[in-house]
Amino acid sequence: MKHLFLIFALAITLAGCGRTQKDYDRMLADADHLLNTHRVDSAETLLQGIDAADLQHDSLRAKYHYIMALSHLRQNRSMIADSLIKDVHKYYRGKDTERDIISGTMLAWYKFWTDDTPGAMSTLDSIIALPDVPDSLLLRPIRVRALLGAAEYSGEKNIPYAKRLIQAESDTMRKMEAQYVLLEAYEYAGKNDSALMLTQQLIDYARDKKWGDKHMKFEMERAQILSEMGLYDESNAAIRYIIDKVADGNAHHDLYLIKAVNSLNLGNTALAKAELDYADSLVARSKDTNKIAYFQSFTRPWRTIIDYAQHRRVSVSQLASVNNRQQERFNRMKVSQWELERGALRQRSAALALKVESKQKTVVILAVSLIALLIATAATWLIYRHRRRALESDERAEALQKMVDELQSAPVEAPETGIKEAMRRAMLQQLGIVKMVAETPTEQNREMLRRISSIDGKIGDNMVNWSNIYSIIDSLYDNFHTNLHDKYGSLLNDKEEQIIILMVAGFSTKEIAVVTAQSAATVYVRKSSIRRKLGIPEKKDIVQWLVA
Repeated sequence: MKHLFLIFALAITLAGCGRTQKDYDRMLADADHLLNTHRVDSAETLLQGIDAADLQHDSLRAKYHYIMALSHLRQNRSMIADSLIKDVHKYYRGKDTERDIISGTMLAWYKFWTDDTPGAMSTLDSIIALPDVPDSLLLRPIRVRALLGAAEYSGEKNIPYAKRLIQAESDTMRKMEAQYVLLEAYEYAGKNDSALMLTQQLIDYARDKKWGDKHMKFEMERAQILSEMGLYDESNAAIRYIIDKVADGNAHHDLYLIKAVNSLNLGNTALAKAELDYADSLVARSKDTNKIAYFQSFTRPWRTIIDYAQHRRVSVSQLASVNNRQQERFNRMKVSQWELERGALRQRSAALALKVESKQKTVVILAVSLIALLIATAATWLIYRHRRRALESDERAEALQKMVDELQSAPVEAPETGIKEAMRRAMLQQLGIVKMVAETPTEQNREMLRRISSIDGKIGDNMVNWSNIYSIIDSLYDNFHTNLHDKYGSLLNDKEEQIIILMVAGFSTKEIAVVTAQSAATVYVRKSSIRRKLGIPEKKDIVQWLVA
């Protein structure tokens, strides 16, 4: 039994690589802690040491994919590979409010990365609408919802989210960013008066705080809003103010684009074209090719409009060029994104392959270890059994030899040999031992005695005539066997009656074992059975109790 337990323990240890579900729970807790303390790389490294297939409980699987997705989000990585965040969000719904909200926000990001921005906003709407949840917990989904709305150029629909974000944000800079989101929402909604009012508030605040860059950014926004409102002269005045304040500014090309639009709307197409040319020349000084391409995606449509205003014609090639360049840029971005994702997937596949190989080696080691352990256990058991049987045979042979020696030393004809000696003589004669010992040399005697005393020998069934023995016992002990059988025959079996008879005749446990072809241990067990059946107390001698 000890060896079997050892085999089972080894199997469990090797099969699980020494890790229990509690171990995985602790590892995930450590990864979560690392993530919350901004050690994202360490958290992801720890997660890579876990095979999700080894996680047996839904709670562990949900926690694993939750932390993995969160690590990707914290690193501003694509979440295309985090499709299981949908199941994570379902698991935490109604169980854990905080993780319900965070997993829902990550699900929105997943939908965004998979080109389902409307679905992302819908998911966020359902989270934000949760009842009895403070804005402190809803801050992140509100922020993401407002930003996605701005990215989709949502106007009227994004206004309430932007306002709620302003109320929820406690950080000054984030609150200002939220105000800027509201500003854009007003613009896209065509509420330029509200946009202009909010812009002036932001300008005043930035000026008071002496935030030069932000001050000029908001001044530029004011110039654009004035242009949208048809106040072209005021817009141009605002632009001149910025240019005077910021020499050789990085945003001057944007300012001259607004001036070109203002000139076009005022009917001065030549000035509009000149200002557009100057805007292109300014951005061309930049070494950032993406910046140049992005800006030209604005100027090319305006060139087409100016050309039409001057010549009353539209160039299809110009419009197609704009569209094609935009499509090419989009395709490059997609290819780049796909390459990043494929690289990440290849890394994961390589790590998984190594883990599978390691598990296969573990299985082989397990199988070999189990086989070796089974063989060793079987060999140990066989050796033990052989030694035990050999020892029992020697003990039985010694007991039998002792009986023979006592018989030989006692005078056969003398009546005073006593009852016990007579019983031994009768038993040995039944076994044919006296004759065999007399006729066989000494060394051969011991081998003969070993064979007779073997547990596998059928002494009791084949060599002893128990009817004769019972008759001898009855004659020597006042019908002891007959009385015993009459009184207890229904309770005792043959082997138990034989043991009692031999005990009455003075045979020791070892001697009884020899004569009845049983092990000494079996004799002890049968004695206990006799006590139980006959109701003999533990401390009472069986023979004395029966005789009494």
